[in-house]
Amino acid sequence: MDGYYIAPSFMDKLLVHISKNFMNLPNIKVPLILGIWGGKGQGKSFQCELVFAKLGINPIMMSAGELESGDAGEPAKLLRKRYREASDIVKKGKMCVLFINDLDAGAGRMGSTTQYTVNNQMVNATLMNIADNPTNVQLPGMYNRQDNPRVPIVVTGNDFSTLYAPLIRDGRMEKFYWAPTRDDRIGVCQGIFRADNVHPDDVVRLVDTFPGQSIDFFGALRARVYDDEVRKWVAGTGIQNIGKKLINSKEGPPTFEKPAMTIEKLLEYGNMLVGEQDNVKRLQLADKYMSEAALGDANEDSIKRGTFYG
Repeated sequence: MDGYYIAPSFMDKLLVHISKNFMNLPNIKVPLILGIWGGKGQGKSFQCELVFAKLGINPIMMSAGELESGDAGEPAKLLRKRYREASDIVKKGKMCVLFINDLDAGAGRMGSTTQYTVNNQMVNATLMNIADNPTNVQLPGMYNRQDNPRVPIVVTGNDFSTLYAPLIRDGRMEKFYWAPTRDDRIGVCQGIFRADNVHPDDVVRLVDTFPGQSIDFFGALRARVYDDEVRKWVAGTGIQNIGKKLINSKEGPPTFEKPAMTIEKLLEYGNMLVGEQDNVKRLQLADKYMSEAALGDANEDSIKRGTFYG
């Protein structure tokens, strides 16, 4: 889609689920919700958007942040409202989908320290109710039975085991674990670097060099290559003049020529990103702060040098 790669297995799952929900299959109970889950940064949401664009669907979107509120019951009302809005679009003769991003972040329980609020409970209960009665979704204050068109719901998340178990049972939610294969990762990365004239063989080498990294690692890697260009621009502009050039400038925002993205440069920046990831895992400074109020081994180094006071 527009030069971007759509994984065949991902597209197949989404197309079948959406199509089934608009069909009248005899004596078949079709789950209303499709739950796409998997590791962080694997392009679940972006792949969904590409498939929707391919189908000509403009989905009604919700994010995890809208599933919590200072007012009890508001997110559940919003959920019903958005579903009815999608239903009205279907009634006018266009396909529509209710798309909820990162459902587990808004309605799940991340360990025993996460507070389970009234809104968490009501969002789970409302989704269950909509899944059980998709053609009779009433809004507050409207209690006369009035059938509305059925609308498939697509949700993404990282860990659906944090959700309320009855919500994710098979009759209500069809689950799809998304783990891109090597071919999927190569296809997506060729889309990421398609405007930079990176040779396909170099993309393959890049993917094989960092096999354990998520898809968004390669997007961050591409963005990192532009750091050198920005650094040159800052040096040429002068630190004092950056604000004038970037905000409300008569010349407009600065433009750059595309930097040459050689495989050597990409591998160098990739190893730098991996090094930063390893630092986060290795140092775990929060634990260090609690145990000895030290920045890594700073105190220990000072003691050895004889410059430690306190």
